[in-house]
Amino acid sequence: MKPSSFQYHDPRSKADVLSLLREKENSKILAGGQSLGPMLNFRFVMPDHLIDLNRVSGLDFISMTDQKIRIGAMTRQKTIERSEQLKQVCPVFAEGLQWVGHYATRNRGTIGGSLSHLDPAAELPGICLLYDATLRVESADGHRSVPVADWSVSFMTPNLEAEELLTEIEFAPWQLPHGYAFAEFSRRHGDFAIAGVGCLVALDKSGLISRIAMSVVGVSSTPSRLIKAEADLVGHQPDDKALAVVHQAIAELEASSDAQTSAQYRKRIASVLMSRALKQAVDRAVAAVQ
Repeated sequence: MKPSSFQYHDPRSKADVLSLLREKENSKILAGGQSLGPMLNFRFVMPDHLIDLNRVSGLDFISMTDQKIRIGAMTRQKTIERSEQLKQVCPVFAEGLQWVGHYATRNRGTIGGSLSHLDPAAELPGICLLYDATLRVESADGHRSVPVADWSVSFMTPNLEAEELLTEIEFAPWQLPHGYAFAEFSRRHGDFAIAGVGCLVALDKSGLISRIAMSVVGVSSTPSRLIKAEADLVGHQPDDKALAVVHQAIAELEASSDAQTSAQYRKRIASVLMSRALKQAVDRAVAAVQ
């Protein structure tokens, strides 16, 4: 199939984009196009206007300080994956991005496109959850900051109004030595994840968990953060009892079923993956303090 008829817009500034979003009803933003392109061809989306961000300046950057990391919404996934500076402080991004599509799609795909498309199996929303990221959203009337925990409204529906544009993602890197891991299972590498998990963990001098973050994608209609389980694990050994807490938290998720995969199977896969991810993150945390 071919896309339905639409008017193409090629703005060169963020101000022009925001003006178009205000003036043109039923508009769609084109970032990397790796998800939007097929959806246009199958007519899952039928916009009257397509606004291309690829020649808009000021949206493609990685800015890093000790206290804050800012990533522009149009930053390509390959740029994030290969950034040596980012690998030094947030290596889970590079590990998670290896599961995103294929080499060619990561060359075009953007972090803002992934967060705005918000596929339940997308890896980047789950990674942003680990860091309690804040998303900057702009319109012709101004801007607002959205905590990533409030970003997912429902299935493939971000906290984004029709006239708004996601412009950057901001988060604080973990300062303490810590371990990390991202694991995923799909039928073939590059397919949509049946389940994926991310984990960050820091240990104190006694080997007890002092800080932990865990997220799950692909299981529910939106990415999930295991907040209660994290609180229960702080101050405890990362042992079998800790894994039991994690398994219980995943068992309580509201999982999705489809023609190929049951909700129960997704949760079982996520539990196995999180067990592996937690062990790997703990091993890396131990190595980080040696």
